[in-house]
Amino acid sequence: MMFLAGCATRPSSSVLSPVHLDKAASEQVTILTATNRNREATAGGYGSTWADNLTYEQYEFSVPPDRKGTTITYPSAKPNPERQFLVIGRKQLHKDAFVQTAARSARFDGSIGIFVHGYNYSYQEALFRTAQIAADANFPGTPILFSWPSAAAVAGYVADRDATLYSRSELADLVRSLAASKSPKRIILFGHSMGGFLVMEAARQLKLQHRDDILQKLVVILAAPDIDVDVFRSQLKDIGKMTTPITLLVSKDDRALTASSLIAGERARVGRLDIDDPVIEEAALKERLRVIDITSVQGSDGLGHDRYASLAKFGAQLATFENSTRSGAGDVGAFVFDTAGAVVTSPFRIAGSVIHSPR
Repeated sequence: MMFLAGCATRPSSSVLSPVHLDKAASEQVTILTATNRNREATAGGYGSTWADNLTYEQYEFSVPPDRKGTTITYPSAKPNPERQFLVIGRKQLHKDAFVQTAARSARFDGSIGIFVHGYNYSYQEALFRTAQIAADANFPGTPILFSWPSAAAVAGYVADRDATLYSRSELADLVRSLAASKSPKRIILFGHSMGGFLVMEAARQLKLQHRDDILQKLVVILAAPDIDVDVFRSQLKDIGKMTTPITLLVSKDDRALTASSLIAGERARVGRLDIDDPVIEEAALKERLRVIDITSVQGSDGLGHDRYASLAKFGAQLATFENSTRSGAGDVGAFVFDTAGAVVTSPFRIAGSVIHSPR
């Protein structure tokens, strides 16, 4: 969620226009995108109207070397590659070319990562956030952004929930297409906030379509999921046991989810689960979930809702971890993330969990 977004200037679709740099950027990342937003006829961006089909694109980003935390500095009239994230290349792809590009760029262990943004995000905000995460995580493959038609407005909460339900077939179709290429061994679905609800709905749809072959490849990670607890329980019942346990990144002091709970008639949200509650620990074990408290991670939105973006900076530690004590698929329960020396995950480099202390 971005409840405070209205207090700051938000980027227009002009930031999607490629800029020419006289000097090559020291760091670059490539992002693939799939969206069911409508294409804006004049600005070259994507709006909040629901489109009938997915549109596929590829972006090349120049990444600023001295970026501060997870804050994104957007392009200005005078682009500054030292401080700003800049689009330096952009092209539209046909579906087959998109799938082939994603398959060729699968990281060394055969993983493809898909990021699904949350409520109140414009296309360009979600795209630049994906670039920041990919850069900080030093992800060796090409991450994919799935951007659903959020209204990108604080007052659009109900409209956004409807848009996620509308988008579940498109996300499931994207996953099916990638799985059919046979290259990926794992497809990481990372959903933030309301995007977590969409991820669960897409997984549920694949299950109802009897696509267990695809579900076996899925690694589902939900950061601050804005999902009603009882709805989540129903989704889990429909999806059934997954090869890799679902990971929940939660924090009981997430103020954005507190607001979401109030909007929903004070119904509890999954992203605010208290892992110190014995009931939660028992439920995690019963449902085969990894429930990880990330309260110790510093956020930037003042609400404790965007901590997931900060996790990427711990990605460099994963190489050592993966070569030593990789967690297995059976590691379930409630855990604490310790920023002093532990890595849980980043959106596109999943390694199970390194645990400071089991609860």
